[in-house]
Amino acid sequence: MNGSEAIVNTLLDHDVDVCFANPGTSEMHFVAALDTLPRMRCVLGLFEGVATGAADGYYRMADRPAATLLHLGPGVGNGWANLHNARRAGSGVINIIGQHALDHIANDAPLTSDIEGVARPVSHWTRTITALERASQDTAAAIEQARQQPGRIASLILPADVAWQATDAPPTQLPRARPKPYVSDEIIETIAQALVDKNLNPSNIAILLGGRAMRMQTTEIAGKIAHHLGCRLLAETKNARSECGRGRVNIRQMPYPIKGALESLQDIRLLILVGAQAPVAFFAYPDTPRFLTRPDCSIMTLAHSSEDMTNALTQLADRLGASQRPAPTSVLKPAFDAPTGRITSLGISQSFALQLPANCIVVDEAITTGRQLRDCMPQAEPHDWLEIPGGSIGYGLPAAVGAAVACPDRRVVAIVGDGSAMYTLQALWSMARENLNITVIICANRKYQILRGELEQMNASEPGPSAQKMLNLDQPELDWVALARGHGVEALRVDNMEAFNAALSRGLQQEGPLLIEAMI
Repeated sequence: MNGSEAIVNTLLDHDVDVCFANPGTSEMHFVAALDTLPRMRCVLGLFEGVATGAADGYYRMADRPAATLLHLGPGVGNGWANLHNARRAGSGVINIIGQHALDHIANDAPLTSDIEGVARPVSHWTRTITALERASQDTAAAIEQARQQPGRIASLILPADVAWQATDAPPTQLPRARPKPYVSDEIIETIAQALVDKNLNPSNIAILLGGRAMRMQTTEIAGKIAHHLGCRLLAETKNARSECGRGRVNIRQMPYPIKGALESLQDIRLLILVGAQAPVAFFAYPDTPRFLTRPDCSIMTLAHSSEDMTNALTQLADRLGASQRPAPTSVLKPAFDAPTGRITSLGISQSFALQLPANCIVVDEAITTGRQLRDCMPQAEPHDWLEIPGGSIGYGLPAAVGAAVACPDRRVVAIVGDGSAMYTLQALWSMARENLNITVIICANRKYQILRGELEQMNASEPGPSAQKMLNLDQPELDWVALARGHGVEALRVDNMEAFNAALSRGLQQEGPLLIEAMI
C-alpha cells in the first residue's frame, strides 16, 4: 500500500470512519485511497469551514473523532474559525492537511506556507510526517490525541510524496484509552465542608457546570446536591452539548449580556466549578468588571473537565447526604396553545416545546433571537442542545451536518441568525447532497442585531449612516429561499407564527433538509 492507504487504514482500525473533506491537488492520492477503502464515509464540503465545523458537530454527538481533509495552509486558514470553536467545545478532531512534496517545499511554489504555524494556535498537537515509514505511527499518535477527554485537535500534515510512495511498514496499534482520573478525597472533603459552612446562607452558594458536566448523568447528581442544600445550580453561558427536556434536570444558563451576567452572580459568595471556568466577561467594556463574580466570592474547583466529574459529584453527594434526594427534573408538559401572531423568540420556543420529537438535536446559533429560545424547553420532549462556546459565528450550519451524520436516526433542527448563516451557507449543499434530515430555521431580522447591542454597551453614540451600514443586512436584502434552492435545499418563507408552526411540522416529518426563513 502507499502512504495514504496506510493512513486511512490506521484511521479505520481505530474507529475513525468519517472524513469531512475539501481536498486539493496535494491530497489526490489520499482521495484515491478513500476510494479504495469504502468503509470510510466521505462528506464533501464546499468550504473548509464547513468541513471543520461538521467534524465539531460530529464529535459532540458521536463522542468519537472524525477526520477532516484540508488543502495546504490556506485550507487550514479557511477552516480555522470552526477549529477554534471545536477546541473551545472540547471536541476531538483529526485534521489531515496536505503539504507539498518534501523536496518541493524549498522551491517556494505559490501555495507554499507555514502550515504548522497556521494550524498550531487551534491545535493541541501538530506534526508533519517526515518519513514514509512513520505514516501509520504518526496517524495513530494523532488519533490518540483526538480521543482524549475532553477531545483534542490533532493536526497531521501529509507531504504529497509520503502520500504516494509505497510502504510495507506494519500498522500501528494504540493502547486502550485510559479512564479519566478521579478527584482526590481531600478536595471533595474540603468542598463538602465549605458547602455546609454555617456562616454562608445557601442562597449565596452556586454550583456552575460546563463542558461534559452538562450531560444528563452529571446534571442529575448536581441537581440532587443543589436541591438538598438549597443552593443555586447554573450553567455556563454557552455549552457544547446539554441534555435537556422533560425528565431531566434543566439548568439555567448565565446570561450573555454583561449586565445580566453580573446580576446573576451578584449575591454569590461561594462558587463551585464542575467542568467550568471561573466566569469572565466575553469582552471588556468601559468601566465594567472583567470578572463576573463579586470580589469577595470564593471560587473552588471540584473537578476539571479532564477529570471524572460524575464520580466527583457522586462522592460529594454521598458526603452531604444528598444521594437519596430526588433530582429536580422537569415533569410538566406544555400548558400553552400553539403560538400565534408575529414571530418572536418566545413563540419559537413554544413551537419547539410543542413539536420537537423525542431525542431531537437542536443546533443553536440564533444569537440575539435565541435568548428566549430555552424558556419553554424544559417542557419539551428530551433533547440535546448544541451551542457555540468558542463564540466564532458560522458554526451552526456545519455543526448540524456533522450531528446529522453522527446520528442518522435522529432529527436535527438548526436555528441560525441570518448574519451567522452567511459565513458557512455552503453547508446547505452538503445537507442536500447527503439528504440529511435537517430542518434549518433562519432568523431573518436583516441586521447584525448583536452588534447593535454591543455598540450600546460600549457607550457609543447613536449609530450614524456609516455605522448603520456595518450593522444592517439590507440594500440588498438576503433572499434565503433563493439561496437555499440554489444549494439544492427546499425552502419557504414565513412571517407569522401560524405559518411557522406549519412549516416546522412539515420539516420534522419530511425526508431530507428543509429551510424555513422566519421573518422577525
